[in-house]
Amino acid sequence: MNQFLRHLTTTEQIGALFIAVFGVLSLVTLAAFVRTLREHPDTDPAQDAARALQARHFWSLLQTSWAMATVFWVGWALGDTVATVLFAIVAFFALREFITLSPTRRGDHRSLVLAFFVVLPLQFWIVGSRHFDLFTVFIPVYVFLALPVVSALANDPERFLERNAKLQWGIMVCVYGISHVPALLLLDFPGYREKGAFLVFFLVFVVQTCMVVQHLLGRRFARRPVAPQVSQSFQWPSWLAGVAVGGLVGAALTFITPFKPGQALGMALVACVAGSLGHLVMKALKRDRGVTSWGMQGQAVTGAGGLLDRVDALCFAAPVFFHSVRWYFGL
Repeated sequence: MNQFLRHLTTTEQIGALFIAVFGVLSLVTLAAFVRTLREHPDTDPAQDAARALQARHFWSLLQTSWAMATVFWVGWALGDTVATVLFAIVAFFALREFITLSPTRRGDHRSLVLAFFVVLPLQFWIVGSRHFDLFTVFIPVYVFLALPVVSALANDPERFLERNAKLQWGIMVCVYGISHVPALLLLDFPGYREKGAFLVFFLVFVVQTCMVVQHLLGRRFARRPVAPQVSQSFQWPSWLAGVAVGGLVGAALTFITPFKPGQALGMALVACVAGSLGHLVMKALKRDRGVTSWGMQGQAVTGAGGLLDRVDALCFAAPVFFHSVRWYFGL
């Protein structure tokens, strides 16, 4: 099988990857649908409610998986420019979700307009034009300094630091973090041209594997959580297991990357650590806002069932992974 794949063209290899992804999603969807047809004996209403809640969460995750896989496929099929635009749209909706659950004042309107309609498109334009050095510092340096100036000119000093910190956090996570995903498509590895879709798949797959393993082990083998006020499922044993499994999956996927097995293992571990700890940070932000989901109990303002809940780990993992790859390989 490995020899067969190596003899395919780049387009055929990436096409085979998406066929496999959509095939797995189709099988999972079919299995879930068949399971809904099973009749359950009369049980306690509380158990019925818990089962219904689990089913809603599962279908929400499945729908998001279909949506993200479709976004990746459309972006690859229509070229790097369209892929960058699609991820800009994802960033727009994620930022909208973040801001909607954070109180704003009239004095923030100029800053919000700047964030959504100037900073966001400029960041993704810089990515698409491959000005990687500028795109690295545009938001953390120039936007970080410009936003408070715009807010100060609005003549509203009440909770000034809190309001600006909230907006800067939203831009860093939702715009800066997500913009590194299409940037992976544009990295110029010698002998690895036009295969950036594999790097994106590698990043997403290892991070999601880490998160799923950590969550399942944390729920099944409950230990004392590290930060119980933030997350009941974040425990050091389950976290280490999730990172380890994600790293091993990355090493197993070395054949679709420009990495050697040891390099793939190291890059996967870096991505898993950044993504899982970033997910914990986002949970702390949700607790601060008094919600359990960015989608407001599953009803997202974007209609995506809590889009930011699905991509928060990726928002932290993507920039760390991208810059680690660039630094290590001197790109």
